[in-house]
Amino acid sequence: MALTLEPGARLVVATHNAGKARELAEILENRFQLVTAGELGLAEPEETESTFVGNALLKARAAAEASGLPALADDSGLSVAALDGAPGIYSARWAGPGRDFMAAMRKVEERLEESGSEDLSAWFSCALAIAWPDGPAVVVEGRIDGTLTFPPRGERGFGYDPIFTPEGGAQTFGEMDPAAKDAMSHRARAFAKLKAALW
Repeated sequence: MALTLEPGARLVVATHNAGKARELAEILENRFQLVTAGELGLAEPEETESTFVGNALLKARAAAEASGLPALADDSGLSVAALDGAPGIYSARWAGPGRDFMAAMRKVEERLEESGSEDLSAWFSCALAIAWPDGPAVVVEGRIDGTLTFPPRGERGFGYDPIFTPEGGAQTFGEMDPAAKDAMSHRARAFAKLKAALW
């Protein structure tokens, strides 16, 4: 089968995170009819893979099989050079079951202090996967480098955005206008590759 998505196609976004769903909808340019896994009552699969690509594919396949529709999943996170790439694929888990990212950002700061390192370099990674119910899938990955900023700044964005300043920038992702962030983010870079692959 040709791996394409027609404009207006119904697409399941494999997330229960409203902030992520909103950001993906904007990046997808409202091209598709989006419904989230949360809205469909789909279970969140256990993320058992060791990479962003592996987890994105696992989530997309689970949502596609459960819904009978093409499904888009993203797995993304913050990696800190001085922490050997942590939290990485465990970024959401550092926020705990209540998704308390203020606590997660404190944890990053505490771990950095414990490490004794003055290296504040970090990067966001995003793997995007689209899977079809009958098996085929497309997976791409994007990355943006930057530095950590403490204390957190800005009320925009979500997750670790208030402590991440992209390379060459003065504002954190939490302070930036959403459109400016969307134009340069790890998710936008992954989406540009996905777009090139699918339409």
